[in-house]
Parts: sequence; C-alpha cells; structure tokens
Amino acid sequence: MIYRTDYESPLGRVTLASDGESIVGLWLEGQKYFGDTVNGEMRKDDRLAIFAKAGDWLDRYFRGEKPAIAEIPLAPAGNRFRQEVWKILCDIPYGEVTTYGAIARMIAGRLGLEKMSAQAVGGAVGHNPVSIIIFCHRVVGANGSLTGYSGGIRTKIRLLEHEKADMTGLFIPKKSTAP
Repeated sequence: MIYRTDYESPLGRVTLASDGESIVGLWLEGQKYFGDTVNGEMRKDDRLAIFAKAGDWLDRYFRGEKPAIAEIPLAPAGNRFRQEVWKILCDIPYGEVTTYGAIARMIAGRLGLEKMSAQAVGGAVGHNPVSIIIFCHRVVGANGSLTGYSGGIRTKIRLLEHEKADMTGLFIPKKSTAP
C-alpha cells in the first residue's frame, strides 16, 4: 500500500507518497510524471510519522536551512541506472549546480563504461520521483541552460534562487516554454 498526504509549500501544493516507512514520491502540483512510479491508487493518510518527518524537513528547507538528505528515509522506485543517477543528485551541495554531462561521466565511471549519454542522464533526472529532496533542480545543461525540470523552468529557478545559487551564466533557452 502506498499512502499520500499534501504539504503546502511556497511553491504550491506538494504531494508526498510513502510506503509507510520511507518517502517514495514528492511531486509538485501539475508536475510532469506525477505519480508515475507508484503502481495503483495512493490512499490518503495524514497521520504517518514519515510524513511529519518529511514535512519538518521541508519546513526547514523553505526557511533557508540546509537539512541533510540522510534525515529522511527515501525509497524511490527505479532501475539501477536511475538509482545511480539519483544517488549523485543527493550529493550536489546546496546552492551549487552540475551538468548532465558531468553526471554522465560519473555514472560511466561507476558502471565501468567508457562513456555515458548525457541525454540518458537527463531522462533519469527528469523522472526523479522525489523532487526537491533529491536535488534534480541543481542540474543544468553544459552551456548553462536551465532545462529538464519536470516541475517547470520557473520552479527550477525559484529553487535555485532560494538556495542562493550563482545564477550567472544560467539562462532559459529561447525555444523553451517556461511554465
């Protein structure tokens, strides 16, 4: 059984999902791929201890604190490749960004491959089921383009600004539609 609750954030309503022990999903309202890693219906339950813990983590994050990812048990569903990408996302420091290509090089090294596609990494980043807590908003294109955030480019910008990231050299691509 997967349970869900809602959390009101400065970005709007967020849906949290849990297996009862760990967070398996965190999606912004209207987010692309909303709930795609959950099989079946999510049952609403606002009383789970894990939801209180995640809500406290989010409260502190949105107050400008830097809570550690390790404080929240996470269990996002995904294949080995996606899991490896998401582990790397967890290590990106607050207020910093990295590129899809840099993550591809790290993954290639971890998997013993000569090279890895930055596009494949982009797919894994885009399907991250635990937005905000697993830091997919901290990944940008090699040229500084703000692409690939399933919660929308404007939300990605708001999260990076909230973390006081250096936005110099980052831009919205002209062909992008920024919701």
